[in-house]
Amino acid sequence: MLGQIALGSILMLCSIGIAGLWIWLLETAFARWEWWLVRAPHRPKLILIVLASSLAVLAMVTMSVWLWAGAFHLLSIFRDFEEAMYFTLVTFTTLGYGDVLMPDEWRILGGLAAANGLLSFGLMTALMVESLRHVRVRQIEFTKE
Repeated sequence: MLGQIALGSILMLCSIGIAGLWIWLLETAFARWEWWLVRAPHRPKLILIVLASSLAVLAMVTMSVWLWAGAFHLLSIFRDFEEAMYFTLVTFTTLGYGDVLMPDEWRILGGLAAANGLLSFGLMTALMVESLRHVRVRQIEFTKE
């Protein structure tokens, strides 16, 4: 049990590190292009922000899912990598079809993967909202100058 908690915690920290890296890259890109983003026309640039944020979120979640699926595969928890990937995707999204189940001796690790998925979706939502809000506020400030 403690081994599963330790391994799950390490995988969660790695997943959060991946998210942090993507958030940093996105923030750096937005800061570099702020001079252009704040000038009119605003709507196309807001669409670009949503697009860039969505792609960063997709990359962040994809990398985290691959990380967990890789760990499940290396531990030989599932028959093959495809099954490990499928279980991870279903668990991360809290969809929980129940057609592929974690063996009883590994179920704590499965719960930690689900918790990581919930955390990832919270981070994704925050990233997308904050990216859009930040650029929009700067656009309004620039217009008043």
